[in-house]
Amino acid sequence: MVLHDVGVPTPRTEGTPPASPPRAGGFDRPVAPRTAAGHGTDTGRRRHPLWLRRYQAATVVSDLLAALAAGALAHAVRFGTEVVPSALQALSAFPVLWVAVVALAGGHRSAHLGTGTEEYRAVLRAGVQCLAVVALLSYALMLSVSRGLVVIALPGAVLLSAVGRHVLRRRVHRLRARGSCLRTVVAVGRSIPVADLVRQLDHDRHCGMTVLAACVPDAPGSGVLAGTDVPVLGDLQAAAAVARRLDADTVAVTSSSETAAVYLRRLSWELEGSGIELLVAPGLMEVAGPRMHVRPFIGLPLVHVEEPVFTGPTRLVKEFIDRTAAALAVVVLLPLLLGVALAVRLDSAGPVLFRQQRVGRLGTDFTMLKFRTMVVDAEQRRAELADRNRNGDGPLFKVADDPRVTRVGRVLRRYSLDELPQLLNVLTGRMSLVGPRPPLPDEVAVYDDSVARRLLVKPGLTGLWQVSGRSDLTWDEAVRLDLRYVENWSLALDLQIVWKTFYAVTRSSGAY
Repeated sequence: MVLHDVGVPTPRTEGTPPASPPRAGGFDRPVAPRTAAGHGTDTGRRRHPLWLRRYQAATVVSDLLAALAAGALAHAVRFGTEVVPSALQALSAFPVLWVAVVALAGGHRSAHLGTGTEEYRAVLRAGVQCLAVVALLSYALMLSVSRGLVVIALPGAVLLSAVGRHVLRRRVHRLRARGSCLRTVVAVGRSIPVADLVRQLDHDRHCGMTVLAACVPDAPGSGVLAGTDVPVLGDLQAAAAVARRLDADTVAVTSSSETAAVYLRRLSWELEGSGIELLVAPGLMEVAGPRMHVRPFIGLPLVHVEEPVFTGPTRLVKEFIDRTAAALAVVVLLPLLLGVALAVRLDSAGPVLFRQQRVGRLGTDFTMLKFRTMVVDAEQRRAELADRNRNGDGPLFKVADDPRVTRVGRVLRRYSLDELPQLLNVLTGRMSLVGPRPPLPDEVAVYDDSVARRLLVKPGLTGLWQVSGRSDLTWDEAVRLDLRYVENWSLALDLQIVWKTFYAVTRSSGAY
């Protein structure tokens, strides 16, 4: 199934029933749910745009094909070319069972589609739940199910479903970059946080939202939101009417005293029956969903924010995975490492390895290893390239088409092969496979308290900075990504970053 280019809907004009006028004094009485009699598009159900319905259908088909392929592979591995009727009967029911369990695990929910980690978690949960269902059915119905089929088919379905969803997400991200497959938003709140939200959504277009208009208390009426091209179409009390008039999918409310509990309750009443989604930003920066939980307290929903995990069993697991994977990688990649070392040696005068002092966890210095990619007098020639620094707004020094880079070094940088000696730093425990970028002492010297939180974890061979633009990132963007990783670290996030690293390296964009 193909996801077609579906553009952002434009605000309605002719034929649209007039929107309810905003009440100057706010909400003067309890609001009843709106119905189709009052607004032509109010259906009483959550509206799903055409592109989202196609995406959901594509995930169902993808999961079905994944289960079929996994079942066929399991039968071929277990029985070869022999046809076993009992096995075929069991495998014929597997695709339907798999799709049903994925749906029950939330794998087809619109809120999860295209979100990456949560979508993959749903597929993984479905694998565990499907195993439990097969075990219970086998016991209750006295069925004889080959363990070989289960051992191959279930992991195969999980893996292939994850791959299918990755392909679909890449397709949607490409469409979103062209301005399609976007949810339309009316942003509500004070001007500054609303403008920040607009800029963030414009920058991270893959998130799938675009702001059509703003409703702010300090600049009601008309005009344009400062620093953006988003029109201001009313004050806070006009939010529901504006969203209906523009046929928006979502109303996003930023945190402020004006948008507190009473206002949110009234706004939710105004939106009832319209199918318009209500999102509330809790005012927390760079804190991911797994750390936040809503807890009701005397009728008041409170957001509980868990502390980030910097020590404990999960960190020990990460340490074990780091060192084990690094040791295996060194053994497997040894021929490549020797070949690269020989190429560096033959290409230009100087040592094979470049050693540089970097700052690790809790501010401890260590010597980071890389294959040398520059001429030996690179530091002496740095001053003459100061005007070409791509990171003039921060302490990083990055120059595109740097003349100090050698011929072999340019190839190594393009595919990040110069970073491979850092596997030895991982083996010795000074670095991790995934983490923030290892900073220079000069950088750390200008850190403020917030940026210094990067040093709470080990620096990484790869990280969010590596899969989000590499050297094309500004200093502020690199810091923001590193802090996001520090605040939201998990093994699942590490696996996601490792997966994306292979794609980023093959693309070689932002590498210089």
